[in-house]
Amino acid sequence: MEHNNPQHKEDPPLKPHVPIETNYNKHKEDPGPSPQAVNEYDKNGAGPVLKWIIPILVIALLIYWLFFRH
Repeated sequence: MEHNNPQHKEDPPLKPHVPIETNYNKHKEDPGPSPQAVNEYDKNGAGPVLKWIIPILVIALLIYWLFFRH
């Protein structure tokens, strides 16, 4: 059974993004993201690690599948 909440409204799939906030006092009701949140440097991201781990795991699983299956 579906639960229909009359207060819940989904955004359309191609709704444009809210621009970066430059005047918070003017847009207090619906502010955009702060410049610090958008431009934050991610020095501890997982991307560089995953570039190495995923291929190694794929090769290891391929070797296991080719040589150790019965």
